[in-house]
Amino acid sequence: MKAPLNRRVFVIGYGAATPLGRTFETTWQRAIAGQAGFRRLTRFRMESSSAIVGEIPDWDPMQLDFVAPREAYNWNAAYVFLTMAVCREALQRAGLEIDAHTGPRTACLIGSALNGTDAFRVAMDNYMNRGPLKVSPYLLPNLCANLPSGKAGMLMGFTGPIFSPQGACASGNHAIGIGARMIRDGDCDFVLAGGVDTCLVPEIMQGFANMLATAYITPPDRAYNDPAQASRPFSIDRKGMILSEGGAVLVLAAEEALAAFGLTPKAEVLGIGWTSDAHHFTLPNGRTIVRAIREAIDDAGLAPEDIAYVNAHGTSTPKGDKVEIECLREVFGQKLAGIPVSSNKSQIGHTLGAAAAIEAALGIEAMQQGVILPTINHIPDPELADVDVVPHTARRQRYEFFLSNAFGFGGTNCCVVFRGV
Repeated sequence: MKAPLNRRVFVIGYGAATPLGRTFETTWQRAIAGQAGFRRLTRFRMESSSAIVGEIPDWDPMQLDFVAPREAYNWNAAYVFLTMAVCREALQRAGLEIDAHTGPRTACLIGSALNGTDAFRVAMDNYMNRGPLKVSPYLLPNLCANLPSGKAGMLMGFTGPIFSPQGACASGNHAIGIGARMIRDGDCDFVLAGGVDTCLVPEIMQGFANMLATAYITPPDRAYNDPAQASRPFSIDRKGMILSEGGAVLVLAAEEALAAFGLTPKAEVLGIGWTSDAHHFTLPNGRTIVRAIREAIDDAGLAPEDIAYVNAHGTSTPKGDKVEIECLREVFGQKLAGIPVSSNKSQIGHTLGAAAAIEAALGIEAMQQGVILPTINHIPDPELADVDVVPHTARRQRYEFFLSNAFGFGGTNCCVVFRGV
């Protein structure tokens, strides 16, 4: 194999669809305003107190100019069109034109935790109630994790490598990390890296509820009459995750491609740290999380005191939030008191494989704008009182480096350090 080129890697744009909005711009405007994107489930009826969710508002694939009725019928896994739409927005915002020069040098790595689960449930319903010949011949392609990236390539014309990093709730960071390494080594010049999940499916929601991972909201809980308060990371009354659908894609570029194609960098991907827990399929392992954080900072060529902000995994679960803060205490020591730590999931909920990519995009935009997004809905927890979680409202603050954490089921951890430019 050829020697790696050791190229620097920059983020030049991003797209997103979240419970705050079906574009990045709408998402950002509502995020900076301190709003939340939660409401009671509208897609179907669910007899559960966990039915407060994050739905992408006004999301209708049939409104997309590339979706014809026949296409919508065949590609019934919702993450397919969502991936295509977000990839197109990311490229447009980045100002990168896919042509004969850039297309072969552009890869697409979109992670997902659930893939085409919704298409499978339709097929099973048809199989059981209408017979085996009513199972769609498009079922298997709908389930293939690389298929959304492939469809995005068909729409936009890039022909570099496509695959799906499967890191559960850390998938987005894995995509960014692998994509950055590919550009660094010279395998490609551009990468669409991110994650997409459409998890609002009855069986998935009930499974999360039965494992006590999602919040049960009953009277007199403050979110019962105000769903916007349902997700509350680091708060004393946090009860669990709020499941949400969404996606985000970052466009990564090699340093020398910036001037060559007239592109403007927003941030540099500076360091990656990734580990596995070898511990438990849901409960986090503090030792390996600490190692992932330290490896990301070391890979960036920095010391812990250089990190000025932590974009936390912050899922709003009692155990998970506590362990993450304990890990940050071990890495940063007494200096943690002076480092803001906030969680975008307080506004967006948990979008599973999309979470890390959405949070990276929001974190980079915030760094560009000189702000730190808040942890809304916060009521202080005495056990976490030494940590500045940026409660309630966004804060004006200039900084150069931030750490973005992501941890997933199965014991997979991936942390990324970004530098502002």
